[in-house]
Amino acid sequence: MKIVFDKIGSTPTPVEFELEGVRLEGTLKKSGYHQVILDAKMSGSIELSCDRCGKTYSYDIDNGLQLKLSDIISEDKDDLDIIEFLDGEIDMSYILQSEINTFKSTYNYCDTCNNSDEDFEVEY
Repeated sequence: MKIVFDKIGSTPTPVEFELEGVRLEGTLKKSGYHQVILDAKMSGSIELSCDRCGKTYSYDIDNGLQLKLSDIISEDKDDLDIIEFLDGEIDMSYILQSEINTFKSTYNYCDTCNNSDEDFEVEY
C-alpha cells in the first residue's frame, strides 16, 4: 500500500494495513514541509523459530510505533527513527515488513528454552 507524500495534511489521516498476520493501525500527520509522523499500533501474531531448539512458535505482537517519514534526505544523524521515501510515496508494506523483520532478526527463545537453566549442547 503506497500513499502519496503530498496528500498527507496537518490533520491526522487514519491508516490501516495488514501483512503476514500483523495489523498496523494508526495515523499519518504532516509535521513539516518534508516530514510526516506515523503514530501507530502493531498487533497480531507471527511465527518465529527458537534459536536454541529450532522449534517454531507463535509470538504475539502488541507494540506502539512512532516514526518520522521524510521525502528528502535527512541531515539529522542523531535521530534513527526517520525513514526516507525519496520517490514521493510512503510505502506502508515496506514499513510493516521491516518492523516484522526486526522481530525475526533478534534472538528468539520458545517458552521451554526461555525458562530452562539447563546447558544446551548438540552433538553432530
